[in-house]
Amino acid sequence: MNPTACKDCATGIADIAEAVRSGTASAESLVDETFARIAALDGSLHAFCTLDEAGARDAAREVDRRIARGDPVGPLAGVPVAVKDLICTRGLRTTFGSQLYADHVPDEDDVVVERLRAAGAIVVGKTNTSEFGYGAFGHNALFPTTRNPWNLDLTPGGSSAGSGAAVAAGLVPLAIGSDGGGSVRAPAALCGIYGIKPSMGRVPAWPGCRDERFPGISSWESLEHIGPMTRTVADAALALSVMSGPSAKDRFSLPMEITDWSIPPADTLRGTRLAYSGDLGFATVDPEVRAITEAAALRLAALLGCRLESDQPALTHYGAAFETLVAMDTDRQGLRRMAAEQGVVLQGWLASLLEREWTADAFTEALFERKKVVSTTWRFMERYDFLLTPATACAAFGLDIAGPSVIDGKEVNAGSAWLAFSALGNLTGLPAASVPVGLTRDGRPVGLQIMGKHLDDKGVLALSAAMETLFTPAWPPLGCREPWMKPGAG
Repeated sequence: MNPTACKDCATGIADIAEAVRSGTASAESLVDETFARIAALDGSLHAFCTLDEAGARDAAREVDRRIARGDPVGPLAGVPVAVKDLICTRGLRTTFGSQLYADHVPDEDDVVVERLRAAGAIVVGKTNTSEFGYGAFGHNALFPTTRNPWNLDLTPGGSSAGSGAAVAAGLVPLAIGSDGGGSVRAPAALCGIYGIKPSMGRVPAWPGCRDERFPGISSWESLEHIGPMTRTVADAALALSVMSGPSAKDRFSLPMEITDWSIPPADTLRGTRLAYSGDLGFATVDPEVRAITEAAALRLAALLGCRLESDQPALTHYGAAFETLVAMDTDRQGLRRMAAEQGVVLQGWLASLLEREWTADAFTEALFERKKVVSTTWRFMERYDFLLTPATACAAFGLDIAGPSVIDGKEVNAGSAWLAFSALGNLTGLPAASVPVGLTRDGRPVGLQIMGKHLDDKGVLALSAAMETLFTPAWPPLGCREPWMKPGAG
């Protein structure tokens, strides 16, 4: 299917907030429009698992009251936002996709949610995820499986599945995801939107993945990143300006050395040193995905007047080390205890991590493999400013599988092969984004991953924005085509 390209379907979140501040639109009217979109489309998508209509309307009315009084409001005033169900929301059910926490209602917001609310954003609900994020898809034992708005028979990727589907379908202009091994970038790629995993610690995480009181919730500490998922790069940059900054609650959090998140013009990138790798030296990649991403990288190099080298870090496959680090970050004893007490049967990758007998030597070996990956990558990045790769090894696939077992005619590990490019950003902590660069012949989105140097989040945003100018945005077949702000919405 050839989707309808439409630049007018999405309104940037800066424009939404300015319309609310100026009285052109009211926050309450935007919330009403959001829930109307969700009611019309989410019965097919299942992007949301929990909605907060009462709380969202209360928050919107408070924004409108502050504006009427002349009080200051934040840079995201009235902007509807969806929050992944792995990220805590005070007073709003947060299940982490697990029966173990089916009725859990946090008594505090995650740091990122607290900052979004303070900036005037309106949390409209929670988006679906795999159980505790263990699995790059959007199904669990609690809620219907999330579907891809480009084709309802296909996965949107995950584990930020609902966030990716919600933004792609135009249900919300901004959604928050978390990324321990590609869980922002993979659904962004498969859903045809922009998603960025900022540098490790750029956006603090608490209580998610840090709070020792909650087994499962407290997983992924050394790998997890939180990032925005949006229709445009500019929207992601504005969201990061609010989400970033240090917090005493997160020992990995970074100081606020970036104070201006505006995106530099493309001409500032002239002479940029670009490397492109279609397989990182070990991945099996769908030929159409490789061709689309390589062509996009060449177009970008031509736009910027710089040379594109075919090169990659001298890495071997690090999948086993990554899986071992995930196991080390997991409260395996606590999860086994909770499951036994509640009579819950854990499934999939999480269950296999709990059943396996891990050794201290295995953990040590994985830690030193990570050090090797980090050292090899920073040495490589001394020669280049950015590394470009496919975001995923294939486009979206069927809902009922963890991944394709055959790519490019070769048998591969179905659960991990399609994510071959993701974990490098989590092991190194380097900033990385997926930017949409085209569709396969049968209409499935393809993303290009842009990875930058240590702490160069603004560079990744700038290069992403340059790439964005080369492609016309498009809506999926199942998606809202109405502009966010209609005449007389104030």
